[in-house]
Amino acid sequence: MDETSLAIQVHGLQKSYGKLRVLKGVDFDVARGSIFALLGSNGAGKTTIVRILSTLLKPDDGTARVDGFDVLSQPARVRESISLTGQFAAVDEILTGRENLVMIAELRHVKGTGAVADELLERFGLAEAGGRRVSTYSGGMRRRLDIAMSLIGSPRIIFLDEPTNGLDPEGRIDVWQVVQGLADGGTTVLLTTQYLDEAEKLADRIAILHDGTIIVSGTLEELRKLVPPAKVEYVERQPTLEEIFLAIVGRDKKEQR
Repeated sequence: MDETSLAIQVHGLQKSYGKLRVLKGVDFDVARGSIFALLGSNGAGKTTIVRILSTLLKPDDGTARVDGFDVLSQPARVRESISLTGQFAAVDEILTGRENLVMIAELRHVKGTGAVADELLERFGLAEAGGRRVSTYSGGMRRRLDIAMSLIGSPRIIFLDEPTNGLDPEGRIDVWQVVQGLADGGTTVLLTTQYLDEAEKLADRIAILHDGTIIVSGTLEELRKLVPPAKVEYVERQPTLEEIFLAIVGRDKKEQR
């Protein structure tokens, strides 16, 4: 793939915390305007990768480029291109939804803060709740507001670190619709998740992070080819992403013995 068509390039990324090696040489690329899911169990190193890519953490070794800029030598340019939404909604509960958006727009020196806030409230289905304090919002509404806040300034790339963590099924579906809408609008999304159905539902490409490395990556159809063909019983059933994940991780553990 041509480098100009890549939003993120990661090669040989390594990171340790003391004697604990979290990343042992991670490699992957993310195409512009796509949804890339980084799938792995708790503690696999997903958040560490996001923190490195968003310039919050320095790698011990390896290279990473975001929007064409090196995360170590050009961190300011990287930060101009990205937005980050963490595992917990970073919203001010005392303020209204609209006030949260206006505050962030003013901090980012965006013109027409009120119009920007109103457009985002409408876009994310929060127009009727915009005048209410965020303390009255459901979990899904807070997460939608959080993502809306991260889009102020029109970042080309957004990192969503476990965006549906702790949400009920309805809230998760709300966030899924938002994420799909971002990609449809041309935003590149790197999504970390431990929810297999989330990756299966949203991602154009999926990478499985296990024991500090990417053990497999590809489209869902490509990953399905890595496990035995579907058994023919009454109907032929394609393997789910959960079955693919467990088969690959299990196989990797056996090979390491």
